[in-house]
Amino acid sequence: MKTKISHSISVVIPVYNSADSLQVLIQRIEPVLKSLTAQHELIFVNDGSKDNSWQRIQELCASHPWITGIDLMRNYGQHNALLCGIRAARNDIIVTMDDDLQNPPEEIPKLIAKLMEAYDVVYGTPEKEQHGFWRDRASQISKLILQESMGAETARKASAFRAFRKDVRAAFDNYQSAYVSIDVLLTWGTTKFTAISVRHDTRQIGASNYSFGKLVTHAMNMMTGFSTLPLQLASLMGFAITFFGFCVLVYVVGRYFIQGASVPGFAFLASIISIFAGAQMFSLGIMGEYLARMHSRSMGRPPSVVRDTVGLLNRKD
Repeated sequence: MKTKISHSISVVIPVYNSADSLQVLIQRIEPVLKSLTAQHELIFVNDGSKDNSWQRIQELCASHPWITGIDLMRNYGQHNALLCGIRAARNDIIVTMDDDLQNPPEEIPKLIAKLMEAYDVVYGTPEKEQHGFWRDRASQISKLILQESMGAETARKASAFRAFRKDVRAAFDNYQSAYVSIDVLLTWGTTKFTAISVRHDTRQIGASNYSFGKLVTHAMNMMTGFSTLPLQLASLMGFAITFFGFCVLVYVVGRYFIQGASVPGFAFLASIISIFAGAQMFSLGIMGEYLARMHSRSMGRPPSVVRDTVGLLNRKD
């Protein structure tokens, strides 16, 4: 029998086209939470699902008073939906996980136990990811970029299955950009990160909604939204191209004085121009990405907009 903890727990789960798995998820997560603490809640955030996920969430909220449902106006993305749910959470410890049961609810006590060892954020790192070759490769690339954005080695072990103290949330309470990375935002509030190995199951119901392309897009958003690495790379490339151009100039001038002739050939000149033009366009593209994000923030575009809530408005803190 598990020992109950003195802290309350909120579990936040973004939902997208997962109507068929929600009932099974509840059946597995309810006994786990009850064994840990008497004060617990589950927050489903419907991220613009195209199936009947919101109807299923409403039914679950009606039969389970400890469940809250939040329906977003459209699909904003997993991290935006998570941020919405995290801001609605009321309890001491917040746990986030996927809706596809690949993060086993039975592993939640491991995260909580590790969190009690004076940590603020604990990641449940899969012992072996079971998404497929390309999805796993994209996940690895995202984690490398996340490591640069977070500035922490733990980023290599980051996952959607995480537990953290609600106090950390205060660091990003006022964050309003449409570009969201929960893992980066957590670093704004603490440096006490760790990770433990957890079981990772294969998806039994439905298909994954997180494709290779979406992971790459998220990685690019992290790079240009939370890191100056692309600008640094552009600067280094500019320096390298300038040095290369200087070497070419020395070669051309040296050949003229030594051999008394200039470097022949249109192909040589065209190649040099192409290199410089490509470097300039690449650098301009990177700066354009940063300007686009500044423009988006200046417009005040919110991370998400709530259409409806169930089981939340009638509660009293």
